[in-house]
Amino acid sequence: MTAPTPATNATSSALPSAPAMGRCPVDHRSFAQAAAPGGCPVSANAAAFNPFEPAYMQAPAEYLRWAREQEPVFFSPQLGYWVVTRYEDVKAVFRDNLLFSPSIALEKITPATPEVMSILQRYGFAMNRTMVNEDEPDHMERRRLLMDAFLPERLITLEPMVRNLARQYMDRFVNQGRADLVAEMFYEIPLNIALKFLGVPDEGAEQLRQFAVAHTLNTWGRPTPQEQLKIAENVGRFWQTAQQILDTMRAQPDGEGWMYETIRQHLKHPDVVPESYLRSMMMAILAAAHETTSNATANAFLTLLSHRKAWEDICANPALIPNAVEECLRVAGSIIAWRRQATADAVVGGVPIPKGSKLLLVQASANFDPRHFENPDEVDVYREAAVEHLTFGYGAHQCMGKNIGRLQMRVFLEEFVRRLPHMRLVQGQPLEYLSNTSFRGPAQLWMEWDPARNPERLQTHSAPEQAPFYIGPPAKDSITRTVVLKDKQPEGDSAFRLVFADPQGAALPAWSAGAHVDVVAGGFRRKYSLCGAADDRQHLQVVIQREAEGRGGSRHFCDQLQLGDTLQLAGPKNLFRLDETADHYVLITAGIGITPMLAMADRLQRLGKPYALHYAGRSRAQMALLSRALRDHGPALTLHVKDEGGRMHLPTVVAGVQANHRVYACGPNRLIDELEALGAQWPEQVLHYEHFSGEGSGLQPDKEHAFVAVLKDSGLEVTVPPDRTLLQALQAAGVDVPCDCGEGLCGTCEVAVVSGEVDHRDKVLTKAERAANTRLLACCSRAAGQKVVLAL
Repeated sequence: MTAPTPATNATSSALPSAPAMGRCPVDHRSFAQAAAPGGCPVSANAAAFNPFEPAYMQAPAEYLRWAREQEPVFFSPQLGYWVVTRYEDVKAVFRDNLLFSPSIALEKITPATPEVMSILQRYGFAMNRTMVNEDEPDHMERRRLLMDAFLPERLITLEPMVRNLARQYMDRFVNQGRADLVAEMFYEIPLNIALKFLGVPDEGAEQLRQFAVAHTLNTWGRPTPQEQLKIAENVGRFWQTAQQILDTMRAQPDGEGWMYETIRQHLKHPDVVPESYLRSMMMAILAAAHETTSNATANAFLTLLSHRKAWEDICANPALIPNAVEECLRVAGSIIAWRRQATADAVVGGVPIPKGSKLLLVQASANFDPRHFENPDEVDVYREAAVEHLTFGYGAHQCMGKNIGRLQMRVFLEEFVRRLPHMRLVQGQPLEYLSNTSFRGPAQLWMEWDPARNPERLQTHSAPEQAPFYIGPPAKDSITRTVVLKDKQPEGDSAFRLVFADPQGAALPAWSAGAHVDVVAGGFRRKYSLCGAADDRQHLQVVIQREAEGRGGSRHFCDQLQLGDTLQLAGPKNLFRLDETADHYVLITAGIGITPMLAMADRLQRLGKPYALHYAGRSRAQMALLSRALRDHGPALTLHVKDEGGRMHLPTVVAGVQANHRVYACGPNRLIDELEALGAQWPEQVLHYEHFSGEGSGLQPDKEHAFVAVLKDSGLEVTVPPDRTLLQALQAAGVDVPCDCGEGLCGTCEVAVVSGEVDHRDKVLTKAERAANTRLLACCSRAAGQKVVLAL
């Protein structure tokens, strides 16, 4: 299952059509890098980038593939913006809202003509600051006052209303066999929910739709001067209508809804929530509260129905729906890109960005970055990392309404899976999108089905029991795929190599060197590195060391699993990624740590990179995968076998390591500790390691103390009791913190520390990083004292 959807015509070679390049607007004196031919640092692809071409809107990630691969941060002369396309770079800009101001988020990307300004002035248009484009400290002060309605315990009350509306709307067309889901359902229900949430009367829905389109084109589009005049009239009318609604609400400010709460906060705190904010927010929220959800829902259905296996998977297992929503938001979110402005000279992705520069952060491209996501081009509803998409932004300005959108998308999918699982996308239909830089969703989405096959018509139909609804990221236990144990072979004296396949023979996900899967069976869930052939899409292989004194998982997998047994896998996910840019590699392992090292050696051999593989063990009989290591990597392999007098001497192994080399290691704590000491003077990027287990990182409630986590960016204080981890307390408060292992092994739940001593219990941070006390792993580490201040 690969994205983009078949309905698009984009290919991997799709590039912008190149116009003639005019004079470069970049001040070359501000650049340290060498100039391109002709003295201009703008490449041909960068000069040709045009987000108003149809190809950008049809498949934005594919349109920018060249940039992710060749030029991840580039200047666009046509747009006048620096374009940022990779995951870590986009996330880093979002994270720092002081260096990268959000003040231009609602600025017209196409400057208004004098005629347009005259029209807007006639309507009294005075759009100013809103939640999305204001700087600190104003933004956080307002956000603290106005965020209660967005907390999970408040939003959960909307679920019955969304479900009832979904069923009522489906009743209108479920027996017709054909429908445009956008017109029939996906526009109106999000609009109704948005108006209910805001407390706004629901009359004039069609007019609001026209206004929202005009607002989008006015702010993020490139209409012609003539088109701008008509758009300006609609924007002016939108402003006027929003002000009339606001004035009516202010006259009786005791109503229910978020705008009423905002009005009451204005009356209590006019300095924090001034009238200008009320008036600007009234228009902005009317446009944003439903358009993004409507578009995201249509995109999700288009994605899933275009990738039939994904649709069939959620029909067979509706528990996958929450994660399918996240995967659809990653693959085809309704928010393509957002904007920031540099408040000082900065560096993004190694590229100098002069003060005052404008940046276009393309989340749709970042969400396809293979440096962060395994198999990013595939639509995988089992993807554990899907929730890490950047569609909602990141950091202090992350979308406050994200959980309202998630809630509606989940309910819609649940209802369609239950009532129309046999529905299909009408083939050959044109998919039309509004031309702009930032918002994406099809204007129409036609589906068809045979009403005679509707489950509710069949006598054998019985509706599955509705699972309890919740707000927040997908439940980890539900994101697993069923596999069958295809082969089981001993590897050394106390290990087994297990080979898994899909029960129906379907292809399994691709993976990269260093990736792992979670094996789930018999009530146990454990992580194991993948070690088979990376190009074998029919099988996934792991080697499991049987730990006689362990917690029982490895004993169950080695002793109880038999050929033909079905079990669950989660992943693949890569938290131990190989940097492929170095000049030389030293791979060091002991015992079962050979599994990720062998996968890395395979990859380096395929790339033609020089490497040395050092493998230590007590005896050859106990060294897993030894025959394969000798067969495939003999010239690069050095064995250190203890009972043959070949104990590994690490100072000798790493004696020649240089700054442009990379050292990768996987093994017991003593091996990692010695390597850390030996590499204390190496540059930070040289040493990479992975521990066997997170022993000692677990919660011990009878020995813990309660503490308070102060979230600096959110203005919240979260109490962490002795029987809960910091991660659990944060997620219960509605704060999105991604998590994978829960054992302090992977680094996914890393949080920046502003102040307060930390009791570090992870196996990820180096000794120097712990001493710096600037970050912690929320799944296991705690405050050493009574309080810790976090950058959340």
